[in-house]
Amino acid sequence: MRPFLSCFASRLRDYVLLRRGLGFQFNVQAEMLIQFDRFAHQRRHEGAITADLIVAFATSGSVAELQQSRRYQVVCNFVDYLANFESAPVMDPGFLHRPRQRPVPHIYTDEELGLLLDAAKKASRRHPVRGATVHAMVGLGAATGMRVSEVLRLDRNDVDLRTGVLSVVRTKFNKDRLVPVHATTLEVLRRYAELRDAHFGEVTSPAFFLNLRARRYSRHTVQIDFWRLGRSAGLRKGSGPGPRYHDLRHTFAVRRLAGWYREGLDLQAMLPVLATYMGHAHYTDTAYYLGATAELLGLAVERFASFVGAAKEETP
Repeated sequence: MRPFLSCFASRLRDYVLLRRGLGFQFNVQAEMLIQFDRFAHQRRHEGAITADLIVAFATSGSVAELQQSRRYQVVCNFVDYLANFESAPVMDPGFLHRPRQRPVPHIYTDEELGLLLDAAKKASRRHPVRGATVHAMVGLGAATGMRVSEVLRLDRNDVDLRTGVLSVVRTKFNKDRLVPVHATTLEVLRRYAELRDAHFGEVTSPAFFLNLRARRYSRHTVQIDFWRLGRSAGLRKGSGPGPRYHDLRHTFAVRRLAGWYREGLDLQAMLPVLATYMGHAHYTDTAYYLGATAELLGLAVERFASFVGAAKEETP
């Protein structure tokens, strides 16, 4: 965990350690608290925490309404903890509206994925290893549907470069699973590992993907990198919502379902297979991807038309 720097540093550190000591992974929340800490530090805030400071942080930058709500709630939870030791404001949990609907996923086309991967290779002219790292992380997400947290948490021992099987441990639901990858994806991982080892040599971090400081990538850094890739590829404007890394997971699931549909398989019967591969706790989470995407709807129309045509031919 990166060190905290603001006047709330010791309390923030103790709070994160407490939540993790209670059995929570608390990775995303800890990253948001680090962002809040940096925000307060850059503003040279001193003294007690204030509601104005929290709202200013939650709404800072070009982030979606849902992200603003998440930031606000995470810091409010910290304020509840802080109130046990010192004066703290009483926060309204519903002050920043949290949208009830999930954000509409962006299903990448082959052309868009190609643009993203090309942009990733050119992420840094000064440091080719950085472009190779970002390219491998984006490619792995697109090829396996792994969560960004799972990709970043991979250690070298988790990636079998001989068999192409990844050991995904400590997932969102504290479950472990094995993820086999396609031969082309395995080749990308092998090339990246060779370049990484040649560039960094012996390092202390066990992480498979290393940043330029030879440390594990943070989720926040990957989100910024992906935002830049989206702009370079022409998929995102300067501000506002746009395609996310998590949409690679949506794209993988929809494409797999579409492939099975073309093969004439029963999608409901195949959901447990996809759920196991993607690490879902419940099949209903996987069924979410059966939503009305253009590709699945188009395939359904084709199959229905074929069914109707066959029925007419059989009718005397």
